[in-house]
Amino acid sequence: MTQMLIRGRLLSFKRAPLSLTDSESYAYESDGALLIESGKIAAVGDYATVKAKAADGIEEIDHRPHLILPGFIDTHMHFPQMQVIASYAANLLEWLNTYTFPEECRFVEGDHAARIATHFYDELIRHGTTTAVAYCSVHKTSADAYFAEALKRGMCMVGGKVMMDRNAPQGLLDTPEMGYDETRAVIADWHGKGRNHVAITPRFAITSTPGQMKAAQALAEEFPDLHIQTHLSENHEEIRYTCELYPEAKDYTDIYARYGLLGKKTLLGHAIHLSEREADVLSEAGAVAVHCPTSNLFLGSGLFPMKSLMRREKPVRVAVATDIGGGSSYSMLRTLDEAYKIQQLLGERLNPLESFYLMTRGNAEALSLADRIGTLEPGTDADLVVLDAAPTPAMKLRMETVKTLPEELFLLQTMGDDRAVVETYVAGQTMKARIAG
Repeated sequence: MTQMLIRGRLLSFKRAPLSLTDSESYAYESDGALLIESGKIAAVGDYATVKAKAADGIEEIDHRPHLILPGFIDTHMHFPQMQVIASYAANLLEWLNTYTFPEECRFVEGDHAARIATHFYDELIRHGTTTAVAYCSVHKTSADAYFAEALKRGMCMVGGKVMMDRNAPQGLLDTPEMGYDETRAVIADWHGKGRNHVAITPRFAITSTPGQMKAAQALAEEFPDLHIQTHLSENHEEIRYTCELYPEAKDYTDIYARYGLLGKKTLLGHAIHLSEREADVLSEAGAVAVHCPTSNLFLGSGLFPMKSLMRREKPVRVAVATDIGGGSSYSMLRTLDEAYKIQQLLGERLNPLESFYLMTRGNAEALSLADRIGTLEPGTDADLVVLDAAPTPAMKLRMETVKTLPEELFLLQTMGDDRAVVETYVAGQTMKARIAG
């Protein structure tokens, strides 16, 4: 049995923090250690106690004075969009049609998909992200490349072949039958292989006919344990057009409800402009609204009312995500910095404990995977990120006046990026040191 001891300051959340002073919501060890056995956390606690449980001569890695947290989790990305980040456009639909759809057509080529997959996973690791949920392109080749690279690196990843049979270039269209058959093939080939999870992925109602929505419904009924991912209410023009395409529906959310696609494992990208009725429906279904702050700001889509959704009488479950490539950064630190600013504009506060909870345990709970990832609990997978709050001269200078853990977290969130990530561990294996550049 392979053992390793990792030493440093440990931080892991037990539940959502209720305030900036809610120290009961997290576990913190100023001189802590993790005992790793065969890719899992075998013991956690203060260094002396954990060291006593370890075998003689065990390999030790000392990360003091840095912080060790569960690896970051990103709940909404687009794997084929790496090369359309920073594309100038007025809004969502113009951006999709001008840049994104033409780019995604290239993923019919297996070599191209494999090359981008390598870069995609390198960027996740560089930024401390150990689990992500991604849309592939409409082509099965893209899903094959995505999951093959995840398997190679031992990462816990969620993803799916996009289903889309209208309102896109010919090279990006399948049919209801193809979408169904190829998704089933992706499930057969990849789901449960290594740490892979396949998601049923109708892109959004604009690009799926009623026939394809029925095919997605059939998949959801056949595979009730799978995640479902799609988009909802990102942009006013998108909402108007969607409701024109489905005139029988009460609203955008009702389209997905009619096809049985709303449940506890449903991830709805953006969900910015919801009516009270729609928020009630999401709450009752247990579906997750996925906040993508850098994308929402970049495309001018709107300000996500995260706090008001969370404190409703019928609260809506919320996750956070980068939304590469509408989003402009792979960093969950940068993402939560923008989330903080959006709440400020709405007259709300998002404290740093909440931010780091969301990046770790909160997103794990949104994925129904908190028994495996998102914490430092014994028995869970040893996916970790090691953070340095003084990697740049400006951050080092600011750290001279930081006195509390929440202050340090807020500095990391406000000024940090991939330079703050000292190392990323996947199932107990160091990963950042292995990637080039």
